[in-house]
Parts: sequence; C-alpha cells; structure tokens
Amino acid sequence: MTSDDFGPKRPHRTRTTTLVLVLAALVPLCFAGWLGWRAIAGEPGKGSGNHPAAADGSSQEALPSAHPSGTPGGSASPSGSASATAPGSGSAGKPLAGKVIVIDPGHNPNNVDHPSQINSLVFVGNSSKACDTTGASTNAGYPEAQFTLDVSRRVRALLQAEGATVVLTQNGDTPWGPCVTQRAEIGNRAHADAAISIHADGAGATDHGFHVIMPQTVIAGGVNNSAIVAPSHTLGLDVRSAFAAATGEPFANYINGGVGYDIRSDLGGLNLSTVPKVFIECANMRNSGDAERLTSAAWRQEAAQGIANGLSQFVLHEGN
Repeated sequence: MTSDDFGPKRPHRTRTTTLVLVLAALVPLCFAGWLGWRAIAGEPGKGSGNHPAAADGSSQEALPSAHPSGTPGGSASPSGSASATAPGSGSAGKPLAGKVIVIDPGHNPNNVDHPSQINSLVFVGNSSKACDTTGASTNAGYPEAQFTLDVSRRVRALLQAEGATVVLTQNGDTPWGPCVTQRAEIGNRAHADAAISIHADGAGATDHGFHVIMPQTVIAGGVNNSAIVAPSHTLGLDVRSAFAAATGEPFANYINGGVGYDIRSDLGGLNLSTVPKVFIECANMRNSGDAERLTSAAWRQEAAQGIANGLSQFVLHEGN
C-alpha cells in the first residue's frame, strides 16, 4: 500500500493524458530557449552576429568608408560651390600629403547666359567691382573660361598625384560665378597652403607672353591683406619660374616692363584672401602665336605642369 491510499482519492490518469501534460510544460521552455539563442546569434540579414569573426575575435562587419562631410571651402553661393577632392588612400608618404591647395578657374563657361548676376557689384575693400565677368576669347572664339577650366583640372590631377588635397572654386557645373568675393572665401575657409587663380589675357594683337599677378597691401573698408602679401610674392616668383621652364612662354612684353609679374590692389580675389594667393595670365588670347598655344592640349598640359611645379615648390619650401 502506498501513501496515496491515506488521502483523498485521485482520479485515474491515462498514459496519453500524462504525455500531453509533459509536452505542454516543455513547449514554453523550448520557446524561451530559442528566443535566447536568437538574441545572442542575431537574425540573418538584420543586426549583428552575421559576419565571420576575425582571427582576434573581432567582428569583420564592414564600416562605412570615410568621406569628407562637405568641401573645405563650403558652398560658394546659390550659383556654385567649391569642389573638393581629397587625396587618394595612397597619399601617405607622398611629398604633398597634408597640403591643401585651392585652384580658381577664372570666370565660368556659363557666365555669358547670366549677365544680371555677374554684373552685380560686390565690395572688395577699396572699391566695388562686378561679381564676375565672361572673360576673353581667341579671335576664333575659343573662350578663356574653357581654357582655365581645362588647365585647372590638369593641375588638380598633377597635385593629387603628389598627395595634395585640391579644392576647385568651380568646376563648370554651376550656372554662373561664383563672385570674386566668394572665390577668395573658398580659399580662406579651406585654410589653403596656397591658392592660384588661372586666367588668359585679352590684350592687343601684338602683345604676347605670360605674367603673374601678386597682391598689393590693401587696408581699407575692413579689409587687411597685409599678412599674405610677402608670402604671395614668394609664391608668385615660384610660379613664374616654373611656368617659364615648363612652357617656354616668354614674360609678357606689355606688363610692368617685361619682368613677368605685376602687383595690383584692384582684384577682389587678392584683396580678400587670407592665404597666400596669386593670379596667372598664361598667355594673350588675342595674339595669334599665343592663341595657337592656348588651343593646344599638349601646351595646356605643359602649362598645368608649370603651375603645379610652382605651387609644389612654394608649399614644400616656403609655405607654412
């Protein structure tokens, strides 16, 4: 006799009933265990736990690649923005790694369609000037803005190959401009080691050659560029020497006694700059010999090489 005989009589249970009760108790436990495993392992295709572990046990999940969160120059205006190109992943160890250079392609191919915008006046410290202009052209109609953009892109490629971070003030993809004030601001915001504005002149038919334009001290109207005058002159001389060597182009025979440079206080791009900056007039578009060179892709590559060499010389040996 068992102890059960001394208490209230329990109903008789069949084997089937017992099995059902056992299964009913096990199901919640199994379900809870499955949920715990999913929380640890992760659901395929969602969340963590789906990437093979590295040898050191860390996850190999791909991280988003690092990209600049905008351009060093920021937006130039509703009409255009700075185009920044960071150095490639192999820039470490290259001579210009860590250097920032701003290239300003003079004018804009689309300026001609926006006269009211580019003719609006902007303040450059000691005067007011047009926001921008259409630029010159050869007698056959090759526009300065097309030349400057082509050479600027070539310079950018050469500098990038040496590890520099390059900023273009415009890349031909904006309706007009930017204004000369904004072009200067792009270089300032980029904290450029050097900046250059690339142009070709529109002088008389017998005038030929190239020259570099350097800033004169301007302290007026809240503007003071005195800190960048001396380094800009050094930059200008470096560019002058390198450009002449690369292209064989003579110094302009119609500017400042033929010395290959000029000093001016009427250019907003120089007056408003807080970083070393110069302009270069690569040749005279109205001279037949110069025009032949300007329209040659091979010569434009030589021009780009000369400009890049001058910029490199400055930022490596003379710049901050």
